[in-house]
Amino acid sequence: MDDLVRGVEIRILDREAVGHTIHINVYELDNWQLKMLEEIAAIGDLHSFLGFLRNERLPHIYNHPLWFEPGEKPNLGAIPDLIKQFPVIEYNMHRVRRKNEMIMDLARKYGKGLIATTDTHSGMIGEAYTISQGENFKEFYDNICLGRSYNVVRDLTKQYLMQEMNIWLDLLSRQDMMQIGKKITTGIGSIDRLIAILSSESLRDSPRIYRAALAAAHKIANSGLPAALYIKKEISGIYEMEQMLGIC
Repeated sequence: MDDLVRGVEIRILDREAVGHTIHINVYELDNWQLKMLEEIAAIGDLHSFLGFLRNERLPHIYNHPLWFEPGEKPNLGAIPDLIKQFPVIEYNMHRVRRKNEMIMDLARKYGKGLIATTDTHSGMIGEAYTISQGENFKEFYDNICLGRSYNVVRDLTKQYLMQEMNIWLDLLSRQDMMQIGKKITTGIGSIDRLIAILSSESLRDSPRIYRAALAAAHKIANSGLPAALYIKKEISGIYEMEQMLGIC
């Protein structure tokens, strides 16, 4: 299979057809195709976006259907219809086990391919992945669409999240991660807020205070409380999701 595959994650908010932002991975696209997709996404027209992908025969997947942008109210009822429109959906290591089980159930129900990803923002790649055959990426992807693949999976746990928080704190201590204007997002609200505080100009200009704040942040992270609160938030509302998605 080819060593390098060009791909990008694009977010689109179609308020009428969906009601919340969804993330889509697109592969093997060129610069013109990327420009067109970004323009369609900016308009918020999912029908045209998916139509363009199909017309251009671009491999694509529906990323983490049960993760939602902070502050957005998800339209859970739209998710089954969304899954019907995609050839492959994602089993995401940054979701708790039950949410990933729901994704597996929906993939089986609608005959969709399933791909496992780590979805890391801190460099811990390869902890969840998909094995399939193919002389090139298209054959590899087509076999996933047909269910001729095997997923090596992991799920979000308190221990993993604590480890991830410590990695981010270590990365923040590096000079190149403290550049002015460099915005870092992990998709986890508690970590993002901590990063924003530690990246503030006032702390950067006061090394002693910064070191003390970083040490305190490590202590808080290692207490397990932020991770436990995030896991609790992930688990809450699962019964409602099961009912809305038709999964018991």
